[in-house]
Amino acid sequence: MNAIRSLMNPAAAVLGCVLLAAGCGALPDKPTRATLYDFGPGLAAPAAAAPSAAAPLPTLALAEFDSNTRLDGTQILYRLGYADANELRPYGQSRWSLPPAQLLRQRLSDTLAERRTVLGPAESATISRSKGEVPDMLRISLDEFSQYFDSASASVGLVRLRATLVRSTAGGDRVLGQRVFTVRRPAPSADAPGGVKALIAASDAAVAEVVQWVGQLQQQSPQTPRQ
Repeated sequence: MNAIRSLMNPAAAVLGCVLLAAGCGALPDKPTRATLYDFGPGLAAPAAAAPSAAAPLPTLALAEFDSNTRLDGTQILYRLGYADANELRPYGQSRWSLPPAQLLRQRLSDTLAERRTVLGPAESATISRSKGEVPDMLRISLDEFSQYFDSASASVGLVRLRATLVRSTAGGDRVLGQRVFTVRRPAPSADAPGGVKALIAASDAAVAEVVQWVGQLQQQSPQTPRQ
């Protein structure tokens, strides 16, 4: 019996190793962590310093951005214009660090702040109560923020937003102006990294247009102090 056991043990050991190896191979892989993207560390120093010699502009209140529910998340979205442009599709392993509306609002706030004081809604309300001065309020609705594929190999970053500049007067709020801004910028590659670069470029262009538009409106309708 001892001899039989000694003969069987090596076979059992080999079988055990085979089963162990098979079991290890069946274990699931670690989940792949999504790549996070944002708008980068901020505007380049030369660009930020360029307008410093110009006179500062009036204080402006910047409301929280509105956006459709699909843009409330952090997914990087794209549309296949050549197949079904009505369907928004997400990249599986790429994400924004924050919802696009928050990233775009921060970019706009930083750019506006180069030449003026920019307040949030709560700060604006506090100043209004303490000093009786009500800054104009800029409201933004982000309607589109996606990588749009004209073909399988060519795409653009597409940003569309609606801006409304509101002035509070003794007789109530008055709309100084409203405009829709639609900007497209080419993507360097037909993938998520290419879409991110294109969307950042389109966002910066849209921000520049909004900043210029707001300045023109306020110049045409200068604010008079309340009595």
